[in-house]
Amino acid sequence: MAVTAPKDAQEKLIAAAAKAGVPWIMPNSYGADFANKKLMKESMTDSTAAGVAAVEKAGLSWIFMSCSFWYEYSLSMGQPFYGFDIPNKKVTFYDEGKTRINTSTWRQCGRAAAQLLSLKELPDDENDQSPTVSQWRNKPLYVSSFLVSQRDMLDSINRNLGTKDSDWEIDYEASDARYKRALEMMQAGNFIGFGMAMYSRAFYPNGDCNFEEKYGLANDALGLPKEDFDEATKLAIEMAEAGFGPRRIAEVSGRPLPGH
Repeated sequence: MAVTAPKDAQEKLIAAAAKAGVPWIMPNSYGADFANKKLMKESMTDSTAAGVAAVEKAGLSWIFMSCSFWYEYSLSMGQPFYGFDIPNKKVTFYDEGKTRINTSTWRQCGRAAAQLLSLKELPDDENDQSPTVSQWRNKPLYVSSFLVSQRDMLDSINRNLGTKDSDWEIDYEASDARYKRALEMMQAGNFIGFGMAMYSRAFYPNGDCNFEEKYGLANDALGLPKEDFDEATKLAIEMAEAGFGPRRIAEVSGRPLPGH
């Protein structure tokens, strides 16, 4: 559901699902790592725990999709997000731009949900080792398209555009300093601070958003394909050049993209 949806909308849907006899719920996750409560709090995604609590209160089972940030969305949204202003060839690297995080395409998230629901609910017997929905009962489902850094992203953009680093204006900002600055922007009423805080916290060089290394992924169990990184970047470039980021920000905030 959109971040702009009424706060009680999800709880109402969960209650209706319980009444209708729906046994499994995938609550709003926004890609967060449900196992890392500190990260959720600092990236301001801890409100997703309310959805899990509502599912449990209704006596149902939940599966929390932890896919990290959407790749094409985040790359095309502008500098406060993955750091790139593609139309103007500007990028701000968090620290040195070399921290790798997991990130997922829209298609991979959709495939993950579809593949999960195509599995049988329970194993046939005690010897059945094939994947089942119950394997992720009341647990996060870690999926991903790529484990990449901003440096990797810029390399991919350059391959797509035929550009090189010298064609770009490259700035650097410490991830923790950018996070603190983003919080100050929020306190001053600047909506962009919210997104900038989420993303700068994800790029802390402590491995918090490297789900792949910390937990392993469900990609193979779900039969998810390996995707073409440059093709995903190409879509993000097309979105950015079509003005997707400023339009989306205006829709959510009700005002144009402010300076950052």
